[in-house]
Amino acid sequence: MSILTIAFPVQAVLPNVQLIAGAIAPLARLLIGLGALIALFMVFKPLMLGLLRAALLVVNPRLSLEERRSRRTLRSMLLVNRLAQDVESSQPGLAAELRQLAAQG
Repeated sequence: MSILTIAFPVQAVLPNVQLIAGAIAPLARLLIGLGALIALFMVFKPLMLGLLRAALLVVNPRLSLEERRSRRTLRSMLLVNRLAQDVESSQPGLAAELRQLAAQG
């Protein structure tokens, strides 16, 4: 008798069903194994996410506060210059003021 007699009591009662139970046993083992693996991943999901984030920080570190501020300032200056180019033909005075604001940073 095997442990599968608990899962499949029909096998223990009817010995003629050996062929069917023999085909079902590997499938049952596979499903139980997959269920255990999924449960393991769900239990350790926060740990795995933390390890993944740490690995990503090693590969691509976060920019410092000063670098982020300078990038934001540059983006703002480029946006104001783009606006100045858009209104250059209709309102040259406004375009000049916008360029002056962009030059100040």
